[in-house]
Amino acid sequence: MLHDQECMLERFKKNIQEKSLFAKEDRILLAVSGGVDSVAMCDLFFKAGFSFAIAHCNFQLRDQESDGDEVFVKEIALKYKVPIYVNRFNVHQYVKENQVSIQVAARELRYKWFKELIIEYHYDYLATAHHSDDVLETFFINLLRGTGIAGLHGILEKNDTTIRPLLFTNKSDILEYAKEMNLIFREDSSNLCDKYTRNKIRHHLVPLLEETNIHAKINILSSIEKIKDAEEIFLKTIDEVRQRLLVKEKDQIQISIPELQKLQPLNIYLFELLKEFGFNTSTINDIEESLEAESGKAFFSSSHKLVKDRNLFLITNYELQITNKEYLIKNTTKEITEPIFLKFEIIIKNDFVIPLSNKIACLDFDQLKFPLTLRKWKHGDSFYPLGMKGKKKLSDFFIDKKLSLVDKENTWVVCSGNNIAWVVGNRIDERYKIKENTRQLFLVHYI
Repeated sequence: MLHDQECMLERFKKNIQEKSLFAKEDRILLAVSGGVDSVAMCDLFFKAGFSFAIAHCNFQLRDQESDGDEVFVKEIALKYKVPIYVNRFNVHQYVKENQVSIQVAARELRYKWFKELIIEYHYDYLATAHHSDDVLETFFINLLRGTGIAGLHGILEKNDTTIRPLLFTNKSDILEYAKEMNLIFREDSSNLCDKYTRNKIRHHLVPLLEETNIHAKINILSSIEKIKDAEEIFLKTIDEVRQRLLVKEKDQIQISIPELQKLQPLNIYLFELLKEFGFNTSTINDIEESLEAESGKAFFSSSHKLVKDRNLFLITNYELQITNKEYLIKNTTKEITEPIFLKFEIIIKNDFVIPLSNKIACLDFDQLKFPLTLRKWKHGDSFYPLGMKGKKKLSDFFIDKKLSLVDKENTWVVCSGNNIAWVVGNRIDERYKIKENTRQLFLVHYI
């Protein structure tokens, strides 16, 4: 036999120590399906003397087979005398509500639950039974989807609170270990069909590669390790560029286009800089083509908006921008925290000195009609800017102030009746300024 009990166990413990996956005293939650990989992982944890518990997901996708898995895993917990947590999920309902595939639904549901267990019961890490064959399959899955360098390093041995302590070995060795130890495990029938991409790769692509080159798996895994090492250097460079080019101003990120254009290869830098904002490869290609376009071009991800504004790309959280909601401000309101943070106070004029800050509006209380309303500005809005005699459209006022497109979109106004009393963070309306006969002041602080 290639590996006896002591050999596999020693390799297991040595790998954990060398990779600093966790400490001897840490409490580990094992994700156990009942298949050979997770069953072997349980046995190794037990023989190594580590503290662990078991978490089992019943996705109820294979009827009696799923229920049988649940019963079996409960028996494993009894065998090792460890705590067990079981959750039954309605995957089909989740798929319907979130418009995702069954595989994605199952993944999102289980990892959300695992995270809740770790927090509630104070476990240090979640351990999954991924092995080196899974690394190979994930590499090809990501390659087929289209990915950056991060998708080519396969599965990491440690990622936040998730560890994969079996990546040092492969499926064949795990099966041999289970046979040597007389471990009983369950076979998942869904692993035998070619419905899923991973199974197609496992059953057809990998065997074909091994037929072409008997060392194919070893060579590809070796290449993945080199990619992982190269990624460390790559990410360090990207981080240095990110720190230099991405400038945070208020609620937006600014990127200098002239500085961006100095980077080569530009598309790779763009991908790495923008992917954290949810922009996909297709949109990033369009953004690259817009570098020489006129201002105003906008691009959207599921969470962010990128606008070209002269020599800048401006990135904002799109969810914060799309609102037509109006917020009421009574004369008794002390503060509001949504959608922006404003504090209010009423004071007697006396010897009050009007502050120069644009973030404080000093209004004549007696001229205001309560409740005031807070809303986003709209096209067609106009007001009488303080210090000017005539009316001015807000759009023209913004041009004079040289506000960026994103700043314009994120501008709020405080209204008294149908009149704008304050363009928040900019200027109050002449009609509501403090005058000689003003008795009470209504102060609005933009925090």
